[in-house]
Amino acid sequence: MNKVRDSAAEAVADIPDGASLAVGGFGLSGVPEVLIRALYEQGASGLEVVSNNCGVDGRGLGVLLAAGRIARVTGSYVGENKEFARQYLAGELEVELTPQGTLAERLRAGGAGIPAFYTPAGVGTQVAAGGLPWRYAPGGGSVAVASPPKETREFHGRPHVLEHGITTDFALVRAWRGDRHGNLVFRKAAANFNPLAAMAGKVTIAEVEELVEPGGLAPDAVHLPGIHVQRIVALSADQAADKQLEKRTVRS
Repeated sequence: MNKVRDSAAEAVADIPDGASLAVGGFGLSGVPEVLIRALYEQGASGLEVVSNNCGVDGRGLGVLLAAGRIARVTGSYVGENKEFARQYLAGELEVELTPQGTLAERLRAGGAGIPAFYTPAGVGTQVAAGGLPWRYAPGGGSVAVASPPKETREFHGRPHVLEHGITTDFALVRAWRGDRHGNLVFRKAAANFNPLAAMAGKVTIAEVEELVEPGGLAPDAVHLPGIHVQRIVALSADQAADKQLEKRTVRS
């Protein structure tokens, strides 16, 4: 039951080229920075990433993206990452943009063993009708790969679109506290997509800011039970404190 690994490098050592990854975080909040850096050092490439966004230039998933190690992204928005936008528009990266709530539910559904579900989000748009540019032709301009149309069905007089649950080979997440059995507690907004990404991964690796012994977490305080987590990495104090802000706003 002891799921703790000695290092982040050990925890990500078996992630192969072409693996699919669900990665927690929103902007730069709750991002598993240490695991991402370890994966960068490990060298895996051709990765298919499912994450709300792809970090920013030089932080989070932006590190892997800048190194050309990500082949496909399923996410909600491009965000503050200029390199993400450049690769997408240049035809170097395949991107499946998905409504944010739909993405969250696709991850949750996959983790709960639900293959698909209907939602009204996206009805009447290219999300349902198809035609969203997944990949542009090299050099940009024309669309090389477009999203296919999705099945729609009417419930109570309202149309809904069929969306498929997401499961991935691995998941990388960050938690505030965790125990050796893999039970996790997330702190405030840093929870964001982390519990959902953890559920979707077949092998979930969690970096935790504070590691406690079994019994150190009150059962009612656990946000994600250890059944969803296979490996734990305890962060150092410096690693746990290394948190960046996308935009700092101050009064004049």
